[in-house]
Amino acid sequence: MAVKNDILATRKLSIGYKGKNRPAVVAGELNLFLKKGELVGLLGPNGSGKSTLIRTLARMQRPLNGRILLEGSDLASLPMKEVAKKVSTVLTDRIRIGNLTVYNLIAFGRSPYTGMMGKLREEDREIVHWAIEATGLQRFVERDILKLSDGERQKVMIARALAQDTPVILLDEPTAHLDLPNRVEIIRLLRKLARDTGKAILMSTHELDLALKASDQVWLMDRETDIRCGTPEDLVLNGSFEEVFQQESFDFDRKTGSFKIHQNCGRQITLSGDEVSKYWTTRALEREGFIVQEVDTEGKVQALNKDGELIWKVGNAPALSSVEALIQRLRSGG
Repeated sequence: MAVKNDILATRKLSIGYKGKNRPAVVAGELNLFLKKGELVGLLGPNGSGKSTLIRTLARMQRPLNGRILLEGSDLASLPMKEVAKKVSTVLTDRIRIGNLTVYNLIAFGRSPYTGMMGKLREEDREIVHWAIEATGLQRFVERDILKLSDGERQKVMIARALAQDTPVILLDEPTAHLDLPNRVEIIRLLRKLARDTGKAILMSTHELDLALKASDQVWLMDRETDIRCGTPEDLVLNGSFEEVFQQESFDFDRKTGSFKIHQNCGRQITLSGDEVSKYWTTRALEREGFIVQEVDTEGKVQALNKDGELIWKVGNAPALSSVEALIQRLRSGG
């Protein structure tokens, strides 16, 4: 049941595509809620329907059944101009239009309010400047959009959505095509915007580790037409992530919130040491195919911090100064 803070809610929503004989249902009977000031991560394997859900919630695609409520009103009954004042969308499409400045593209976000002539009022200009400052794009405002990096362009698209000044922002893979620093920066920015502005932000993403750290809630889609909702930690601890992402080639590790690739050689290693050293040593050993058992007592392999310097010991053999040297020793049968 929807509550006061719910900006967007669905009731028995089914999404998918109409086929010649019968509909292809991607997910059905969905009762979902977006709340003010929350960043929600939409996660799931490829083909689970994340983009379909985003497009349906944005009214870019019709639902098969059910309702979408936007601030209590049925989304299907609202005029498109009214929808544009309530929901802004950032898709994965790359910008290919030249001779367009950053300022002008962000200002397009005001089009639901400016009428056919598109003339900005003082109020519109103030909101555009706020969106530019919120995304840290002040030094790029006069630059051609095609002369920006992928990460900078993505910030521009988020700024355009902010200038649209809607209570709901939907983003489909906002970190696609970005390197790691820019992926971290974009998700950090989205979390800050949700907190500072009170907007409800839904982002679909494959950045599992970042989404687990930044999202207030997770919508976890599987390939069986279902969505599991909850805090990231609850969905990890109750086994939902393991079930949804289960594959023969890897496991989801509840302890670290990451995936472990299956390539065990069957050889077991006991490992002791401080927490950080054990974590990174375990990663390296498991990549080599070892089955690692971490122990509190002295293990066959010890990762030690001795006078501020990391060393590794294998049994009674001389100490080693790097993980690479440790792997070479173990490969040789040490």
